[in-house]
Amino acid sequence: MKSNKLGESELRVSEIGLGSMTWGEQNSERDAHLQLDFALDHGINFIDTAEMYPVPPSARTYARTETYLGPWLARQKRDRLVVASKVAGPGRRDWVRGGRTELTRENITAALNDSLARLKTDYLDLYQIHWPGRNVPMFGVTRFDPAKETPVVPILEQIETMAGLIAAGKIRHYGLSNETTWGVCEFVRLARAHGLPPPLTIQNCYSLVNRMFDGDLAEASFRERVPLLAYSPLAMGMLTGKFCGGAMPPRTRLGRYADFGERYKRELVRAAADEYCRLAQSRGLSPTEMAMAFVRTRWFVASTLVGATDLAQLKQNIDSVKVELDADTLAGIDAIHRRYPNPSA
Repeated sequence: MKSNKLGESELRVSEIGLGSMTWGEQNSERDAHLQLDFALDHGINFIDTAEMYPVPPSARTYARTETYLGPWLARQKRDRLVVASKVAGPGRRDWVRGGRTELTRENITAALNDSLARLKTDYLDLYQIHWPGRNVPMFGVTRFDPAKETPVVPILEQIETMAGLIAAGKIRHYGLSNETTWGVCEFVRLARAHGLPPPLTIQNCYSLVNRMFDGDLAEASFRERVPLLAYSPLAMGMLTGKFCGGAMPPRTRLGRYADFGERYKRELVRAAADEYCRLAQSRGLSPTEMAMAFVRTRWFVASTLVGATDLAQLKQNIDSVKVELDADTLAGIDAIHRRYPNPSA
């Protein structure tokens, strides 16, 4: 499998990264370790997790994914792997760290120390802010609302905290997630102005039904040299073909959790997904192959993060690296995109 350099760092990551958000809810610890072994055997060196995982999140399962990953990671040659985790931001789950989720120096440091203990490692290669601490539209919301403004921890304090953790050897780099163009540029501006390390990456949603990154975020990514780690490339399964024609398989996350993933259940998402499925089939591809291969064509993507509930799914995701999309397929994708621009954004 090919690897890509992360920004201006020394890190190289496999073009497919292993996501972990099902471990601890839909997958057992044994399942997780089988997936990890399979991924490693097939050239994946990049593993992404978070203190919030598994998803859907709950107080019952909080941090279980990191707990599952730790014993496996302790048996590996650590320098062969690039391991990333995330600190939860404020306001979404009051049971995370007893509700102490503001992105203060104390809270970020405590969250990292807890993650390191669960992961049974002395350091993380990449530590990401899971979502901004300030008022931003995200997770399917697209309009900024100034009426929701509240006092927040200054971005500079967050950067200083990450710089201190780098200096202490607890993390090698830090990154952003679910961030906006303004946020990327402000983190980089403040870091440079104060002689501190800028963010290395941004991990945002990107797929055939959510190409919001193509615009001003892509410009920020290019000019500030902050590549994308693309999550949800299959739109929570909507782009695999198993939801075509209005199907809702009960064992999928969208079928199993009624109040989860509402942005992927929208009528226009279903309509777009059906068209992408038909296009893939007309080109002799599976919908999964086309959706995954499309994300890999984007110049700003350093790694595409995949998750699976079984090894067959994981194998299909990994095998997609063998697929290269021709000009006619890409033209067909753009034609559908013009009819259904970003329906899950």
